[in-house]
Amino acid sequence: MKEIILQGQAQQMRAAVFEEGELVEVHEEEGAFTHLVGNIYRGRVENVLPGMQAAFVDIGLEKNAFLYVADAVPPSFEDDPRSKTKPLPRIEQVLKPRQELLVQITKEPFATKGARITTNITIPGRYTVLMPKTDYIGVSRRISDEEERNRLRELAKNISPQGMGVIIRTLAEGVEGKELEDDLKKLLELWYHIIEKLPHASVPGLVHEDVDLLSRMLREWIDSKVEALTVNQTEVADGLRNTLRKLGHPAANHVRLVYKENLFEDYSVDEEIRKALRPKVWLKSGGYLVIQQTEALTVIDVNTGKYIGKSSLEHTVLHTNCEAAEEIARQLRLRNYGGIIIIDFIDMTSEEDQKQVLTTLEKACAQDKVKCQIMGLTQLGLVEMTRKKVGQTLAARYGKPCPVCEGLGWTLK
Repeated sequence: MKEIILQGQAQQMRAAVFEEGELVEVHEEEGAFTHLVGNIYRGRVENVLPGMQAAFVDIGLEKNAFLYVADAVPPSFEDDPRSKTKPLPRIEQVLKPRQELLVQITKEPFATKGARITTNITIPGRYTVLMPKTDYIGVSRRISDEEERNRLRELAKNISPQGMGVIIRTLAEGVEGKELEDDLKKLLELWYHIIEKLPHASVPGLVHEDVDLLSRMLREWIDSKVEALTVNQTEVADGLRNTLRKLGHPAANHVRLVYKENLFEDYSVDEEIRKALRPKVWLKSGGYLVIQQTEALTVIDVNTGKYIGKSSLEHTVLHTNCEAAEEIARQLRLRNYGGIIIIDFIDMTSEEDQKQVLTTLEKACAQDKVKCQIMGLTQLGLVEMTRKKVGQTLAARYGKPCPVCEGLGWTLK
């Protein structure tokens, strides 16, 4: 079961996503929490750096944005044979100082780093993604049925605008062609509206701002697993019901209105956030995780803690590791950690037990909309995985480094 809690307070809107009663994601929108990913800007190239094969672009934010050469040329796709024959050009062949560009933010600014941007604009809808600058046709990898993939691919070819690309999203599985066409038509109208605004937009400056939190929720999170939505504002509840009815979603009948200013209190959301800002995470069995984030990667250590098991050491270790695998997937989503992740599970001698733990981790990560890739065990018995970096971490949104220890966690005697 999936439930979404929406809490409106003053000018702030916050959303919490629960799966099987566990908090897995928190989103908010106001002030410093404003969502930047997806925004489109007119920018000006400030510096071209051949040694980094990248450029810094002024888009009007506090820090210049970072544009890597691969994001400044037409994109490569793993299943497109044409892309395998095209080596990347050098950045100085693509960009020149003072050159004006239309770019889109793909990663939020973080700490001392500016936003990461791309010239490959994408306009996402509920069922489709419009790519105005490439003619690629793709289908979400999460749709595994080959017959359905072929059906959707053919539909995409038929409805795609000439010279533009379309990606069919996971939510489109089982959706009829008319709905896909209507969805894409709205995106095309939005793109033409953006083009019309270009001559009147300043350089650097914002051209198009991505949709607000409520609209993103309807676009990204409302899937077949959502069974309930709980909100504390009448107008929000009415708007959700009307939109969900138009989409034919059964959750339209399960929008619950609770007149309470701090709705998150009933669901212990803020308490879960406080726990997720600590390095130690206790498991229900009595074992625990220690999660440490560094500049380059995130390291997770698994320990049996208070759990002593019942039958054998092997069973105790397997039970702790499987429970840890599920919790690790939840913590990565909740904390929004990305990049390289190294997990030190408790040593297992049985290959069958190792496979079971990896399978548990893969299954738990499959629930994550952000792309995760599990590489397997290293020679040292560590599990390597990656998770795409999207947006700011929970710690960056709700905290700041200690001015005394500068994030070390220790002070000198």
